[in-house]
Amino acid sequence: MEEPVPMYDLVVIGSGPAGSSAAITAARSGARTLLLERGRFPRTKVCGEFVSAESLGLLSWLLDSRGKDLLNEANRIPKLRIFSDGLVLTSQLDPPAASVSRFDLDAALWEAAGSSGVEAREQITVEALSGGGPFIVCAGENAFESRSVINASGRWSRLTAAGLINSKPGKKWLGVKAHFAEEQLSQSVDLYFFPGGYCGVQPVVLRSQGKENRINVCAMVRTDIASTLSGVFEQNSFLQERSRHWSQLTEPVSTSPLIFREPRPLQGNVLLAGDAAAFVDPFVGDGISLALRSGALAARALIPYVSKRTSLAAAAQSYRRAYESELGPVFRVSSRLRPIFFLLPRVLRVALLAGLKRSPALVRYFVQHTR
Repeated sequence: MEEPVPMYDLVVIGSGPAGSSAAITAARSGARTLLLERGRFPRTKVCGEFVSAESLGLLSWLLDSRGKDLLNEANRIPKLRIFSDGLVLTSQLDPPAASVSRFDLDAALWEAAGSSGVEAREQITVEALSGGGPFIVCAGENAFESRSVINASGRWSRLTAAGLINSKPGKKWLGVKAHFAEEQLSQSVDLYFFPGGYCGVQPVVLRSQGKENRINVCAMVRTDIASTLSGVFEQNSFLQERSRHWSQLTEPVSTSPLIFREPRPLQGNVLLAGDAAAFVDPFVGDGISLALRSGALAARALIPYVSKRTSLAAAAQSYRRAYESELGPVFRVSSRLRPIFFLLPRVLRVALLAGLKRSPALVRYFVQHTR
């Protein structure tokens, strides 16, 4: 006689920062939570590995005592520098941000999920969802039943790619990243812009490798401009000179295409978090922060439904409102900044950047409003 399929309060699909944040938050609120991950840990991801100060409290709570060393060992980033068109703009980050490798962060969040009571399963690829609450989550020979679902599976899983296929991305954008060694580390996040892309550089610690002078180099570039990091380095004279003194520590990893669209936090009664909901311009440096916050928001919105105090539809709409109120402004500001660096004619861009250089308060304003 077959055992009955257990009913979960919540199934979370994808265990990056958004999914792990959702699963931990839900489980600690008493929800019976299943977290499904198609890969396995530890793993490397294309990411700037920057966590803004506004989310460090949430991250500390998620990691709990088991992961506190990860934050204690992380580089603190008190300064932002922008290199574009021969100009250098500087802004203080107060309080400082942190730099945490995704190799360490994702694994630590996965462990925290298990310790928080989440049933966490690796190497499970979700292929389809059916129902509108409860749901059937189909993954190969496995089928899971759940009262609610959070999709945090990223941009290009089978569950979210359909919404992007019909998008018109125009020029194709590529994300590429590697770690390098640099003799003299700068305790800043440095953004190097050029026509058709940008490259971010900051110090980072990989716990398994000790305290070597490691930097994370992560670029977003149009594929007609460059398809490798060496090609990216050639696009900005400041970056080209600096990179001559680097030694490569890891093989590059890449992701493509990068497509920007309006945030979509819901798909029916399924809550979307992290990149599944929207992909923020990487140069604003808040991808991890937005993922953590969106996952926690989604789980908190579902708690009244899990405890039978509201309907799933009402919980879903509560999440949509919270997402648009708390995270929507970041996407709106980043969409306004993108044309400055990627669409304006050079003469206008230089004039604007020169004006910003004379107005540090305005630079700080833009930094604060992408958080």
